[in-house]
Amino acid sequence: MTYHPKSDFMRVMMTRGFLADCTDYQALDEACLNGVVPGYIGFDATAKSLHVGSLIQIMMLRWLQKCGGKPIVLMGGGTTKIGDPSFRADERPLLTDAQIDDNIAGIKRAFAPYVSFGDGPTDAIMVNNAEWLDSLNYIGFLRDIGRHFSVNRMLSFESVKSRLDREQSLSFLEFNYMILQAYDFLELNRRYGCLVQMGGSDQWGNIVNGVDLTRRVIDHQVFGLTSPLLTTSDGKKMGKSQNGAVWLNADMYSPYEFWQFWRNTTDADVGRFLKLYTELPLEDCDRLRALQGSEINAAKIILANAVTTLLHGPEAAQAAEATAREVFEKGGIGDDLPTVTIAADEMAEGLGIVQLFVRAGLAASGKDAKRLISEGGARINDEIITDAGLRLGAGDLAEPLKLTAGKKRHALVTLG
Repeated sequence: MTYHPKSDFMRVMMTRGFLADCTDYQALDEACLNGVVPGYIGFDATAKSLHVGSLIQIMMLRWLQKCGGKPIVLMGGGTTKIGDPSFRADERPLLTDAQIDDNIAGIKRAFAPYVSFGDGPTDAIMVNNAEWLDSLNYIGFLRDIGRHFSVNRMLSFESVKSRLDREQSLSFLEFNYMILQAYDFLELNRRYGCLVQMGGSDQWGNIVNGVDLTRRVIDHQVFGLTSPLLTTSDGKKMGKSQNGAVWLNADMYSPYEFWQFWRNTTDADVGRFLKLYTELPLEDCDRLRALQGSEINAAKIILANAVTTLLHGPEAAQAAEATAREVFEKGGIGDDLPTVTIAADEMAEGLGIVQLFVRAGLAASGKDAKRLISEGGARINDEIITDAGLRLGAGDLAEPLKLTAGKKRHALVTLG
């Protein structure tokens, strides 16, 4: 793609690696030059926090605002009741209204560090699509909106086709999701003048549906822009660590663990992640990416500090770096390490080391912990453990114990 953008927003999207596809590069670029462009991304409320996999979208909203646009954060209070079937093998479990509201309350906390909300022309707003979806008249909706959708075309979208090709059930409820997402774009254009929907490239079909629907129903030109679906260089899905999701909320994933996740970035991903997840100038990102050998570790610390500062603030980033230095360089026990507290009555008959590693989040299962021990990757207070049958008593926890898995993952165990 040889298009050279004129607007700040499109230039950032293209030069920093955010752009996978766009319905009309030139027209969207012109719109960004000619006034405030409201743009939205939708987030379904399937958990109490978003995870790192959503951070690329949050950064897109941040850049939109920094470049003079207006971010619209759309909470999927309505669409969560159905669940997005895109590239899923099975149907999502249905949540109650109370669960969805609880999840939305938790998710909201992640946005405040990235975009500023208010009543100004470029201030972000947060909207819940339950406002219009919950009150839809089914027959009226089918007549006014459903008639614009071709089932033949819907079946051709890769997200649906892949499910059907594997002969996995796709419920009629889920099949409606793409119509409702398209309707969200139409409503946001009507209510807020929204001009662009952004999302991951797996949302391309849903986004194009919204662009087409808005043109058909009210003859307004709107745009779709997608980001690449990110995997790490070793093929893992972005947002997952060895022990599960890397949550954005501090009460679900501590700032230290968050910092450590970025510090553990593989060498091949450092340059790309600096461009996507920080605001460092491009020339600095390229310079840091080119570092070799042990020097690349300095770039990883810069990455970890910058990303953690954006989400949790500079003090949390500094504390995490100080803890890491204490643990790695001096062999000490850092104050900020993830901590698991064991009740005294649990220690009456002793607690197995395998179970302790699982409880501390350093192993996904007992089998995983045993494998870690057999491979020499498990340590207590920096001493290698060789006996998977080892049991600890209350006396062993008179002082906090530092558990280590591999070279970089640590936790404290204390007696409560």
